[in-house]
Amino acid sequence: MPLRFTLRQLEYLVAVADSGSVALAAERCHVSSPSISAAIAQLEQEFGLQLFIRRHAQGLSLTEGGRQFTEAARAVLAAGAALGDRAAELTGQVRGPLAVGCLLTFAQVVLPRVRRSFAEAHPEVEFRQSEHDHAGLIEALRHATLDVALSYDLEIPADLEFRPLLSLPPYALLPEGHVLAGRDFVTAADLAELPMVLLDLPYSADYFLSFFAEAGLRPRIAERTRDMGVMRAMVANGFGYSIANIRLGSDRAPDGRRVVFVPLRTARPPMRMGLILPGAAPLRRAVAAFADHCRARVTEAMLPGMASPAPEGLDP
Repeated sequence: MPLRFTLRQLEYLVAVADSGSVALAAERCHVSSPSISAAIAQLEQEFGLQLFIRRHAQGLSLTEGGRQFTEAARAVLAAGAALGDRAAELTGQVRGPLAVGCLLTFAQVVLPRVRRSFAEAHPEVEFRQSEHDHAGLIEALRHATLDVALSYDLEIPADLEFRPLLSLPPYALLPEGHVLAGRDFVTAADLAELPMVLLDLPYSADYFLSFFAEAGLRPRIAERTRDMGVMRAMVANGFGYSIANIRLGSDRAPDGRRVVFVPLRTARPPMRMGLILPGAAPLRRAVAAFADHCRARVTEAMLPGMASPAPEGLDP
């Protein structure tokens, strides 16, 4: 009996099952929502099986038959990926799909450049990228919608593996002309009474606030935002200071005003940027190639300003 479905349709099915939404699945798969809906309808028609219950204003949820069918679809997709890897081994080539996620805060300066050099080295890899907060990356890796993610070493679950690439010491971001902007370093005590613009992302925010907790202090949070550009612009316009571990290539906020970076002296170790990978199964050839590529390319020399050593005489 000839197959009347495609691996692409199964991929769309799994994306909808994981996200509970046609629109989110379309975003993850970089296709239109009608393409996702058509694939689901074709699968349901072909197999005579209702896969989802459509609830008004609540998205989609799998039927029991849909749940079992989706698990079988995951196995088929995994087998297809393994077949591609076997062919790559036989031919000596790196090819096949690769889904890479990156943390929102540094995706703009890391991912495009790494992707460009990787694509030049391995043009037959079907590269798909997405950006999430740290919690979103962990969830996507656990649901196998991502093969690998670039993020921080914050509360990595035991079933995932972290491979460090860069050490990222913390900085206080201050507006130009601020009384602390000319300091060689600042401490949590210097900042605690000042208004803070908190970059309020899962895990990251807790890390930034821990600098004050370790000193028995509580910061005065005046503003919260989940967007790095908005945070920099708020600081540059005098709404408060902020804390970050990323120094972008420019000291300008999106509106052109200047932001000053001053090292934050703390007893806590620097945050590390690295790769998060599935911890159980052996890596597919394309995933292993990307990990090796990042190890060679994601360095301070490639990304100046992102990770700087602590000033001489200071603790890292």
